[in-house]
Amino acid sequence: MDVYYKGHVLNRKYRQDIIVENLIIVELKAIDAIHPIHKAKLATYLLLNEKPKGILFNFNVLNLTKEGMVPWVNQYYSDLPA
Repeated sequence: MDVYYKGHVLNRKYRQDIIVENLIIVELKAIDAIHPIHKAKLATYLLLNEKPKGILFNFNVLNLTKEGMVPWVNQYYSDLPA
């Protein structure tokens, strides 16, 4: 399926789930466990899009804030103050 944005066809092989304030990439999952490949995918999105922070959410847990949220900081922004 073609995806259009402002009249242009987006020809991309990857798509982030949500981008917040053009700074944070949010990746949404509903999986048994978060594996290194899921973290690598988020890290790749951050690098390619030059975004400082990402959050990986797994909704297949009992407590989302304790078990299902993995924050990630792009290596190029890791030295910035919080």
